[in-house]
Amino acid sequence: MSNESPLRIGLLLFPGFQALDVFGPIDCLNILSRTHPLTLSILSHTLDPVSTKPPLTPTALAQSVVPTHTFANAPELDVLLIPGGLGIRLLHSEAITSAVDFIRYVYPSLKHLITVCTGSGLVARAGVLDGRRATTNKRAFVEVTGWRGEVDWVARARWVVDGNIWTSSGVSAGIDVMLAWIGNVYGEGVAKEIADIMEYRQVEDGGDDPFAELYGLR
Repeated sequence: MSNESPLRIGLLLFPGFQALDVFGPIDCLNILSRTHPLTLSILSHTLDPVSTKPPLTPTALAQSVVPTHTFANAPELDVLLIPGGLGIRLLHSEAITSAVDFIRYVYPSLKHLITVCTGSGLVARAGVLDGRRATTNKRAFVEVTGWRGEVDWVARARWVVDGNIWTSSGVSAGIDVMLAWIGNVYGEGVAKEIADIMEYRQVEDGGDDPFAELYGLR
């Protein structure tokens, strides 16, 4: 185990988040934490369990995660991970508006910000992506990019890096962006070992995006 200071990770949750957006990247971090010190704080607007249940779909299967902190008492963070999910479409709900406010507040103190899927839409609404390159879920690309025209949205990308912000495409791309980030911070050998432990075939090229063509994006 390294003697380095723990990297402080924050996971932002809202009702209706996409399960794999969270658990894919977090499993990469779980494995990373066996050899490199990390802490994880789970943040939401309240301490109530946060469900994956999408809005207006009462029969959908769902799981819940219990936050460790609210946005109001969040600890100091080095990295913030933001998933997407259908719940983001409740743009004027307290959960979403408070999440956007928190992103706007905390970003200047972060070393890294990582988004999965439509999570980049929250960051865009906070104004943090203005003038930056970013991507998002390709099936929802037209909708999400319409939320903030000041962003240089990249249609054909598995993930995009601009400064200390890493944005990724839909759902499973969260695993690839997390492995790419781990490779950048801890070394490519560490990222490859994690992918091998997961028996996951990593997409190593951020521009490898067949889903852009599938959804008619250029």
